Formats: sequence, structure tokens, C-alpha cells
Amino acid sequence: MADECFGHPRLAAIYDPLDPDRGDLDAYVHMTEEFEARQVLDIGCGTGVFALLLAGRGIEVVGVDPARASIDVARGKPGSERVRWICGDATTLPPLRVDLATMTANVAQAIADPPTWRKTLRGAYEALRPGGHLVFETRDPARRAWEEWNREASYRVTEIPGVGAVESWVRLIEVSEPLVTFRWTYVFAADGQVLTSDSTLRFRERQEIETELAEQGYVVESVRDAPDRPGREFVFVARRP
Repeated sequence: MADECFGHPRLAAIYDPLDPDRGDLDAYVHMTEEFEARQVLDIGCGTGVFALLLAGRGIEVVGVDPARASIDVARGKPGSERVRWICGDATTLPPLRVDLATMTANVAQAIADPPTWRKTLRGAYEALRPGGHLVFETRDPARRAWEEWNREASYRVTEIPGVGAVESWVRLIEVSEPLVTFRWTYVFAADGQVLTSDSTLRFRERQEIETELAEQGYVVESVRDAPDRPGREFVFVARRP
């Protein structure tokens, strides 16, 4: 099940304007160049920002996401015909042979169920050609990022063309490590509608992830720092032998 912020049509439509700075994707673009990837699988592609960025560079991209509303937003963007969109997840992919599979932003942590996580790693492995890479990020649990998730730090009002003003903020709901649950609230000034979206992320330890990758057949080539959040995240680079 996709969170409401991705699965509700009204929220999916404003996802990009509420989060316009996607500088976090620069590192993934650079790794696409580093590995000379020409075919990329974007797992949890959401509204298609990264997939379309790569497609604009002439790369063949498959974008997969379980949220129909987000896929619909992606399909409505200029250049979307250059991407193969799949409404689903990495556990039920069609036959693929890609050079690189990615899970950007919160995608890896949002797969909170351990069996589904293992199946996702396996699905990505099977989609990769021999020598292909899987790259994803996850927050370091020791940094306790959730302590900054509150209304005071997150409240803002965003003016969105064709929509009007939208208030938004986040509130922490529950911390039961390794699981952390939080709720985003959205208020539309145009008609007063209030929508909420609950999310649960799994904060995995580095060693746990390395073990799981090895169990699925990967070779962990490196664990890097995230340029946009130095010292706060692990960026895993794993290869299918």
C-alpha cells in the first residue's frame, strides 16, 4: 500500500511543488555516469522526477511505483513517453536486463516489512545484468533524524499555481525502533479540505543491510556518504557478480 501523499490524487498532484529542491538526485546522476549505465530501473519512481531526468539524457529508464496516482502524474509530464512506467513494485517485475537499479530518497526505508524488503532486493538482483549495480540510501539510525520531525520545524505555506495556498507540516506519531511513524497534514485554502498521510520508515543498521545484500547474492562494493546530508546517511553500492 502506498502512503496517501503518493496514492491520493490530490496529494500526488502537489508532491513536486511541495518538494521542489531535488539536489539529492545529483549523486545518483553522477553514479549513472560512473557506471556508464544505459538502462536504469528506478524503483519507487514516484512522480517520475529522477526517471525523466535520466530519460532526458538519453538513458533507457523503467520507472516502477505502487502508487497509481503518482504514476499518473509522471505520465502527464513532458517527455514521459520516453520512460516505461509500471504501476507495481520490484517484487513482480517483468523480465529486465538493466545496468543500474536505484532507490532514491526514502524508498528503501519505506519498504518496512522484512520479507518484502528481501523480495525487493531479490527482484532488483534479477533485473540487473551481471556486473550491474544496485544503489540506494538509508539514514543512519544513530543520528536519530526523527527528533527533528515536528510542526515547529516543518510548518510552511506553499502557493501552488492552479491550486492555491497549501499549509503542510509533519508530526511524529510513534518511535518503536527500528520503526518510526509520522504524519503529514495538508490544508487546502481553496476549499478548507484537510488531508493527512501516515508513513512508517525502517531504520536499518549498516551491518544488517550488508548482510541482507550478501544473502541475496550481491557484492557490496562501497558504502558512501550522502553529499546532500553528510554524515547522516549510508549510500550503498552493491553489484550483481
